[in-house]
Amino acid sequence: MERYTQFLLKHRIQVIVLFVAAAAVCAVLSGLVGVNYKFADYLPEKAASTRAIDVMEEEYSQAVPNMRVLIYDVSIPEALEYKERLKAAEGVQEVNWLDDAVNIYEPLEMAPQKTVDEWYKDGNALFSVTVDEEKEDEAVAAVREIIGDENCMSGSVVESVIAASDTAKDVQKIMLLVVPIIFLILLITTNSWFEPVLFMITIGVAILINMGTNMIFGTISFVTNAAGPVLQLAVSMDYSIFLLHRFEENRNLGLKAEEAMCAAVKQSVGSILSSGLTTVTGFLALVFMSFQIGPDLGWAMSKAIVFSLISVLCFLPALAITTYRLIDRTRHRPLVPGFGGFAGLVMKVRIPLLILTLLVVPVSWLAQNQNSFYYGGSEVYTSEATQLGRDTKAIRELYGTSNPVVLMVPRGSLEKEAAMNAELLELDYVTSVISYANSVGNSIPSDFVPSDTLSSLYSANYSRFILTLDTEEREADWDQKVNAIRNIGEKYYGNEIQYAGDLVSTEDLKTTITQDNLKVNLLAIGFVVCILLVNFKSISLPLILTLVIEASIWINLGLPYFSGNRLFYIGYLIISTVQLGATIDYAILFTDRYLEFRKEMPKKDAARQTLKACTLSILTSSLVLTLAGTILGQVSTNGVLSQLGTLIGRGAVLSFVLVIFVLPSLLILLDGLIRRTTLNAGFHGTGKRAAGGKGGSGAGSAGTDTPGGRKSEGEKAEERNVLTGGAD
Repeated sequence: MERYTQFLLKHRIQVIVLFVAAAAVCAVLSGLVGVNYKFADYLPEKAASTRAIDVMEEEYSQAVPNMRVLIYDVSIPEALEYKERLKAAEGVQEVNWLDDAVNIYEPLEMAPQKTVDEWYKDGNALFSVTVDEEKEDEAVAAVREIIGDENCMSGSVVESVIAASDTAKDVQKIMLLVVPIIFLILLITTNSWFEPVLFMITIGVAILINMGTNMIFGTISFVTNAAGPVLQLAVSMDYSIFLLHRFEENRNLGLKAEEAMCAAVKQSVGSILSSGLTTVTGFLALVFMSFQIGPDLGWAMSKAIVFSLISVLCFLPALAITTYRLIDRTRHRPLVPGFGGFAGLVMKVRIPLLILTLLVVPVSWLAQNQNSFYYGGSEVYTSEATQLGRDTKAIRELYGTSNPVVLMVPRGSLEKEAAMNAELLELDYVTSVISYANSVGNSIPSDFVPSDTLSSLYSANYSRFILTLDTEEREADWDQKVNAIRNIGEKYYGNEIQYAGDLVSTEDLKTTITQDNLKVNLLAIGFVVCILLVNFKSISLPLILTLVIEASIWINLGLPYFSGNRLFYIGYLIISTVQLGATIDYAILFTDRYLEFRKEMPKKDAARQTLKACTLSILTSSLVLTLAGTILGQVSTNGVLSQLGTLIGRGAVLSFVLVIFVLPSLLILLDGLIRRTTLNAGFHGTGKRAAGGKGGSGAGSAGTDTPGGRKSEGEKAEERNVLTGGAD
């Protein structure tokens, strides 16, 4: 590493120019990356709803209805005029209304009341609109122009269009809040006014490079687009802090700037790569999800952490050496008091807190398994802070819930279609059915039916039934109702039916992502344990550290159960791996320093000194992640992103609390087990047995002259600095 760093510093100007140029180019490229806001597009290809949509696209020119339009205070003739205007709008493929479900030229009292109320109630008309998703921007704008701001529209296609602009605004607000707040935290917790500038530039360059290189994916999910930069900033800030702190320590020992940086890179590369690797593998576990938002976020964030590591280990050394005189000129006294008293307090209350944690964790584990979930996207854009949220609420309040479902059956038997149509209408939550059997009837030959009506119902191979269901995902039995529709179709046509719609896709989502849960969590835990096994050369420490962070995850995910809040399952699934990968660093840093001190002193003293030395670093990292997550949670109008941000912010606090207040107790309590299961532990007080004598572990005690225990003068001076006041 020394030769590498010398080469880097020798060509530092070229390195800086290269990184700045790459960031500038990638900033431009990032604007060309497409963003997808549709949950259903991330279903695996083998999902039944995905296959049905493919068949429907081949057989029909119209897709599943994807927009609801509410026009207030209109007569039936006026509503029919609106229908024609909507049908003529660019990008609109089909418009269904009351006249497609009943004969409006007969008295409406003769028609089924629940069907009439589905389309026309109290003088207000509700239209079901099908929009070509390739022209959704033009269609949504055209419909809004026709109906005006006083009327309402909602649906998946509206969400997709509006969400793009709203989320872009949200991301700007979030970054405008996150960046200065993180900068302020760094100003308070560092000893130079200029160091935070270096931190922000280093990670900022990495973020821009990552956003631009997302071009290789073509399109990314809305989760990756909005949460990615915030997560990268919050999660990888540690790496630059680790490096510059080592640089400062070496300069305090009397080394010249370039020598100090060479030593700093050599000393910190192991911990930086170890921390980065645990975070990368946490995100990589998402790649194994069947629900494709997982791989989308997993690949993009793994790449993000790799770019952060490269930026810290290549760009930051060159930048710091170029500007170290400015660092020196802007030094100030520490603004944060020492943690000596705090360490003493933790040591006094450690046993009660450990007992409390042992009581809380099992309850939290049970609670987080009993949470209620949203699996699809129906509740993502319900914030009344947006026009979409207000329109959606207005339509729901007037017309209740309504979800279109398309059932396609093999064409050929009008009698069978009529029988199935009647059975579907008998279900109390099916408010209307638009089909050939229902809208035209068996007595009228298809040759006499208008071609546009016929083409929307009959294709070369299928007869299409468009059902409107008075149910939604927030109802407890929504999936049973969806299955009942499928069962009726299979009763008449077996497995030849095709079945599509938002609720159908949501049911497939539920099946897909619940199967992902155990697999992804086990992979994330397995990856982290393996890395810690190599890092600490210990069997027990990886299990202890992983258990501490997992406990904080269980508490985090158990709290919504007790508060009665419903979770988006995708957020629940992602946070399990993100919190593990992002906060295991706290436990790694704490344990690394504990093992160093444990070679020089008894276990309780080692724990106390570790608290004094590490609390500020862990607190800084935790505050950055907490505030970034909380701001994401409070500002985002996207329900998934808002909830994910809240979980990340709260998870960082819980991980900090357990690492600082519980991990020391576990290290003290299990000290003997750790010594026996850690290669070359060299703990203080183990004497010749630890130095490789009979029955020893083969590690030298730090207090002996054995090879395993001997330290360089620089290492001793550094430890003296920590023990005698640098940490306080």
